[in-house]
Amino acid sequence: METLLNDFSPGLFVMQTVLLIVLILLMVKFAWKPILNSLSEREEGIQGALDAAEKAKLEMQNLQADNEKLLQEARSERETMLKEARDIKAKMISEAKEEAKDEADKMITQAQAAIEGEKKAAIAEMKATVATLSLEIAEKVLNHELSDKEKQLQLVDQMLGKAKLN
Repeated sequence: METLLNDFSPGLFVMQTVLLIVLILLMVKFAWKPILNSLSEREEGIQGALDAAEKAKLEMQNLQADNEKLLQEARSERETMLKEARDIKAKMISEAKEEAKDEADKMITQAQAAIEGEKKAAIAEMKATVATLSLEIAEKVLNHELSDKEKQLQLVDQMLGKAKLN
């Protein structure tokens, strides 16, 4: 430390102080404002970027909210359409069943009417056949029975005895 004090020169110290002050004044006059301006511009640029990022973030949130809203609307619309389709399907099935039932009832009624008509025709034909057969049998029996005069009288008496007079 003593060597520093021995080499100390007051003139050199004053000269260096003056140079330092001049350098500081020159820096203040010429460099300080541009440095402050560039720092200010940089600060404004960074702030603008932060603001833009915040604005973009808000826009993204708004877009996500809009997308979510659109998605909800699409889901709701899809559910509505599916419900309508199910209702239409159920209605069509119900109408088809009703129509098929009506058609089946109509066919059953027609079949019953046809069966009844066939039954009546068969009964009428059977009656006619039975009547014809009965007449033929009666004719043959009467021819056989009435060939003898005594049998004829006996048959007439028997019939008169069975007949009831009202």
